[in-house]
Amino acid sequence: MFDSRRSPRGARRRVTPLGALVATAALGSGLFAAQLVHPGTTEPPRISPQYVALQPRPSGGVLTPTNPGFAAVPQTGGRIGVAKSPVTVRYTFDGGVNQPLTDTHGAYALRALAQNGGTLSLVPQGNGLAVQYPTRCTLARERQCPRAILEGFREDALNPGTRPMRYGASIMMTHRDLADGANVFQKGYSVGGVSQFKLQVDHRQGHPSCVIAGRTQIYRAEPLIDVADGRWHNLMCARTKDRLTLTVDGLERAWVRLPANLSIANAEPLRVGGKGAGKGNDQFSGQIDNVFLTIA
Repeated sequence: MFDSRRSPRGARRRVTPLGALVATAALGSGLFAAQLVHPGTTEPPRISPQYVALQPRPSGGVLTPTNPGFAAVPQTGGRIGVAKSPVTVRYTFDGGVNQPLTDTHGAYALRALAQNGGTLSLVPQGNGLAVQYPTRCTLARERQCPRAILEGFREDALNPGTRPMRYGASIMMTHRDLADGANVFQKGYSVGGVSQFKLQVDHRQGHPSCVIAGRTQIYRAEPLIDVADGRWHNLMCARTKDRLTLTVDGLERAWVRLPANLSIANAEPLRVGGKGAGKGNDQFSGQIDNVFLTIA
């Protein structure tokens, strides 16, 4: 990021040796792309992607779990609220392991939770980082399997109620990562009268699906396509007044009708990669990036 703040008059501008080296290399190899700016415009000159590639990469590595083997207990109780105005949340995970896991505005922090030695890592993906989840467990006793997820804190402003919304993520899986359930992104539960929105890759066929659950009914948009092919796929769920639609890589693939009065409101936090860190958590295996939620 470039700092546009001016130094105090008379102050000497400091440049780190790395910054000077990168700038010199960029200038010497013509990496600043020339661009004519028409009079009266303020459009800045473009910067070559080659220059961006010279910048230091964020720090990958293993995320330290905040719970030593036990699932954290989310805040519950009290009246449950819903979003009163539009909300946009997006996680790119590009800050590295030395920065808090917040959305791109520095809010809605996530924490790593784990059991049985499960780990989460930030690994290179494009020009940034993605989250690597535990490999699929093959132990005979599921309760002994390593588990790890990302979990936020109670935020009633992220309950959409009946408002239109979009949510989704980019994922990369193979058939070795599949199980009966692999939850990508969710808030709430589909049982117990809690209400929920969720994105998942269910079954061993690699089918992605969007789920919205009210207090008594579950609605799922699931196409008969396989996204567990070792490539990155962009998945988006969109809830309008009476429809839930799943889009895969920009193409609408499935939809289901919803009651217009179905309200999603719960005291649960956002969760990425599973419905918890305990037994039967529908653990995701593979990589997740670019998680987002938009409430209109």
